[in-house]
Amino acid sequence: MIEVAGLTKTYGRVRAVDDLSFVVRPGRVTGFLGPNGAGKSTTMRLILGLDTPTAGTATVGGRRYRDLERPLTRVGALLDAKWVHPNRTARNHLRWMAAANGIPSERVDVCLALVGLSEVAHKRAGGFSLGMSQRLGLAAALLGDPGVLLFDEPVNGLDPEGIVWVRGFMKSLAAQGHTVLVSSHLLSEMALTADDVVIVGRGRLVWHGAMADFIAQHSESSVRVRSPRAEELSRALALRGVAVAATGEPGVLTVTGVSTDVVGDIAAAAGIVVHELAGRTTSLEEAFMRLTAGAVEYHGGMVA
Repeated sequence: MIEVAGLTKTYGRVRAVDDLSFVVRPGRVTGFLGPNGAGKSTTMRLILGLDTPTAGTATVGGRRYRDLERPLTRVGALLDAKWVHPNRTARNHLRWMAAANGIPSERVDVCLALVGLSEVAHKRAGGFSLGMSQRLGLAAALLGDPGVLLFDEPVNGLDPEGIVWVRGFMKSLAAQGHTVLVSSHLLSEMALTADDVVIVGRGRLVWHGAMADFIAQHSESSVRVRSPRAEELSRALALRGVAVAATGEPGVLTVTGVSTDVVGDIAAAAGIVVHELAGRTTSLEEAFMRLTAGAVEYHGGMVA
């Protein structure tokens, strides 16, 4: 378990993390989300003892990282996929890490096989693509078979097959009882991967809880309906107190507050032909954008 309590980190006048508190539970994948500059990477560095907090605590299993014995066997992390000596082979990179942490050398080849790098284990890491480097970073994180794992943008550089593999891999780790905290900007992927979610903005906690609860509380449902008699249908719906909006697309309406069944029943009762009737629920991305709109540090503009 990871516990963050009142965690604060300032750099001069900048408060990168601001009184942040949350818990990451074992047996679940927890997505760590937020706009650029929200403090996600800083928080992970504080958990791993790479930075010293200005205030508050971050513990793993009730202890600070620096107090753990043989920490690689307790916590595994992937923060920077390119953090590897370029002239070392993939196998030798893991071998020195294993030797330094008292981990049997046999574990090296096990981890290389887990991440699909057995065939390139003899190649120098400096020649790896970003996707291969990500896989090597995952292998390093798993080397000590730790109960707690932290991943910062682990699917960067991976092809679609690799992304799907990482998704299943993280889910399998959680199913085995591991505590998994993963930061990512791929919100659609997090919706498929994470059981819980921690959302931060400008260093502060914005939301913390189950992913399903977040989507249920912050999503909106609507119905798209297309009919050659859209104006008549709009009037029939309005008479029943249903909110209707034109989409700008000929013959198409957007209906909110009711289900597709209700819209279909009203259309049928009025004898109005419907060519399309589809329900839609706000995506995680849309819900996230609404919730963090005030915490985005940098806003892009449109090309003139």
